[in-house]
Amino acid sequence: MNIHEYQAKDLLEKYGVAVPKGIAAMSVDEAVAAAESMSDSSLYVVKAQIHAGGRGAGHFKDAADDKGGVRLCKTVDDVRIAAEAMMGRVLVTKQTGAEGKEVQRLYVTDGVDIEKEYYCSVVLDRATSRPTFMVSTEGGMDIEEVAEHSPEKIIKVSVDPASGISGFHCRKLAFGLGLKGAQVKSATKFFASLYKAFMELDASTIEINPMILAGDEVMALDAKMNFDPNALYRHPDIVALRDESEEDASEKLASDNELSYVRLDGDIGCMVNGAGLAMSTMDIIKLKGGEPANFLDVGGGATAERVTTAFKIILSDPNVKGILVNIFGGIMKCDVIALGVIAAAKEVNLSVPLVVRLEGTNVKRGKELMAESGLPIISADDLEDAATKVVEATQKAQAAA
Repeated sequence: MNIHEYQAKDLLEKYGVAVPKGIAAMSVDEAVAAAESMSDSSLYVVKAQIHAGGRGAGHFKDAADDKGGVRLCKTVDDVRIAAEAMMGRVLVTKQTGAEGKEVQRLYVTDGVDIEKEYYCSVVLDRATSRPTFMVSTEGGMDIEEVAEHSPEKIIKVSVDPASGISGFHCRKLAFGLGLKGAQVKSATKFFASLYKAFMELDASTIEINPMILAGDEVMALDAKMNFDPNALYRHPDIVALRDESEEDASEKLASDNELSYVRLDGDIGCMVNGAGLAMSTMDIIKLKGGEPANFLDVGGGATAERVTTAFKIILSDPNVKGILVNIFGGIMKCDVIALGVIAAAKEVNLSVPLVVRLEGTNVKRGKELMAESGLPIISADDLEDAATKVVEATQKAQAAA
């Protein structure tokens, strides 16, 4: 689960992470009121709040200017102009894709005299099973670009969760960034607070880009956080921060029905039980010359109703021109899958090729049900056969259209 920048900063500030003063705004008038409340400020920053990075370098659709989603303002009147230029407009960044995201929230912050920008993040390194800090002197840049072109500029420090973070971890990070004197003391507090927030909030990622040096104080100028969905039951306060308007409608519907769904750019929809099998299914579709349109894992204990919902989610994507259902029945019984597929196909008036590969518990009955349904379901013997058939059927259907 992702949250907005202002929400992340509110959480981090409670853990002692230094952040500039800022106020969230849900309208232009609220943005102006926020600036007016910062009466001692000589510089304001108005930032669009969407679940995507690259806001400052982005652009608004049909805008007369290309100033992006982060703007510096010297007066309250400038804040109003900036807010009016952003609120309700569609911001396109390299992470949103060409469709962009509508700006429905703003964040007005104090301007800060920045001496130096850095990159900082805390992630779970699955190779070591430890929370790991990554810092770099290349603040403000995409860490992927730094890793590709200047990997020596990324410093990594892993922390054993059994003993927790210590002063030597923080000093190694601070010295690696070239900090000195009082700056090291500030950085030590910053890193220790960040680690505590990461652990206690069950975060999966905290990214501060840029982390800045203002005088001798280390601060978070921007912040991204996302959380382990399996631990959210422990954090109802974080769940309350969910902004459903930022979520893909199909992905939200899937989440509400305990389905794992991610939309992709291809044209062959996939419905599979088990994440590993789903990944393998996507791989073999690609190997056979097709492009998967989604990742969809219905899980091991799905009901016929959940399968029907999954089917509808796949078909809600207008790019889908063919569907592959690949089920290995263990806990999930093949006849249950068959009933769900048949019900969904009839309800949505299926108009694209459907290939189904079933194996496992009650597979014979499942195949009988599909054969008796009267629907044009293409049966497959194994995964390779299924992938070949769905790619060929999809290409044939598109050629005929």
